[in-house]
Amino acid sequence: MNLKENIAAYDQLKDDLELEHFGKWVVFHDGELVDFYDAFQEAAADAAKQFGNGPYLIRRIGDPSTVRLPASLLYQPANAAQ
Repeated sequence: MNLKENIAAYDQLKDDLELEHFGKWVVFHDGELVDFYDAFQEAAADAAKQFGNGPYLIRRIGDPSTVRLPASLLYQPANAAQ
């Protein structure tokens, strides 16, 4: 399996993962969810130990850098009522 297949496997489960494990780190290998982790370092160490150079996917569930919000929700004018 390649990385694209691991990403596709994550994307299929994304909604359920975000509901149940938001903020956790997850590892996918061969299109299968391996485990959940509290920290990236834990996920990376375990993935490297189990799968060597991979490919495997390590992703933070609900990572804000992958969430796209409209500008109206991101920015508030300086004089807006709080």
